[in-house]
Amino acid sequence: MLKRLYILTLMLFVLLSPVMAQTSKIEQQKKVIANLERSIAREERQLAQLKKSKASAEKQVRSLTKQIERRNALIRETSRQIKQLTIEVRNSERRLKELGGQLTTLEQNARELVRAAYRNYRFHNHLTFLFSARSAAEIARRIAMLRVATEYRVAEMRRVAAVRKDVQVERAKLAKRKDELSATKRRLDNQRKKLRADMSSAKRAISSMSSKQQSVMRSKMEHEDKLNAAIKQLRKLTKGNKAGASFSNMTKNLHLPVVGGRVKRYKGNMAEITGKEGAAVISIYEGKVVDVKRNKVNNKYDVYIAHGEYITSYANLSAVSVAKGAIVRRDQRIGTIGSAVNISTMELEYKIVFGIYAPSPEIKMSAANCFKKE
Repeated sequence: MLKRLYILTLMLFVLLSPVMAQTSKIEQQKKVIANLERSIAREERQLAQLKKSKASAEKQVRSLTKQIERRNALIRETSRQIKQLTIEVRNSERRLKELGGQLTTLEQNARELVRAAYRNYRFHNHLTFLFSARSAAEIARRIAMLRVATEYRVAEMRRVAAVRKDVQVERAKLAKRKDELSATKRRLDNQRKKLRADMSSAKRAISSMSSKQQSVMRSKMEHEDKLNAAIKQLRKLTKGNKAGASFSNMTKNLHLPVVGGRVKRYKGNMAEITGKEGAAVISIYEGKVVDVKRNKVNNKYDVYIAHGEYITSYANLSAVSVAKGAIVRRDQRIGTIGSAVNISTMELEYKIVFGIYAPSPEIKMSAANCFKKE
């Protein structure tokens, strides 16, 4: 009996495992979609504010570009969820069909048992069956047989009730998944409409810019995309880093990363910092150098330092004095400021582009909160 129970339990686990795995995937997909929807909602509010304040076309294009990228990601994830839900609906329909077949067979067997018991009761009632026995031992055996037959009928009726309940549960689950699938498809259509609207708005904003402005904007955006991709890879290297672990998003009033420098512009987690030719570039906090790269376009250096799991970047250095893997102190020199052409005046200036990144891209950092303008 225990062996049969074990086998049945094992079979049930094998049957349910794919269902559980699929459900887990859908729940994970829901979390991804929810995060993307929150990001899009934030971006929509920011974009509405930009339009209200009549911000420059460049700012609107940048905001719309981010929105388009996120909305495309949301469409991809929603399409995956639709695919997973479709698979689950099909699996549920198949299980419902199998359960329906089992229920039909069990009900037929149960009806036959009831008819057989009724026939036996009418033509060979229990007392006749018992007292026709030739010995007490035979009577005992017949009583046992009757008990077994009764228990079997009861067990069969219970099985019918259990499978009938399973059918009801599966029907409710199927109905719920179908409703969820329909709602998800509607959301997908809605996001596609909004995507087309965002793309139209971006095209209108771009058309209002001059060719030179468009070229400069594309160049900046390409550089930012490459930087974001690099930071994404570097985050993997900062896991568990202990050097500079006391750094946090509450750390403020640090020295500028350029000795004697001045902040030219803050932009979110970035800051342009100008200085004199040959000025030293320093690490704003103790940490570990996770990468040193050379920019193939301008031949300058970019240095990335991990402070715990936070990252600071120092771009456009003419020379570096640290190597990948080095542990640096707070205010330690890591290189020398590089030159760059000012797009507006076409004059040469010396500057670096400083960036700060939290362990998670969802946490927004502000370069303006790290140090005051000097």
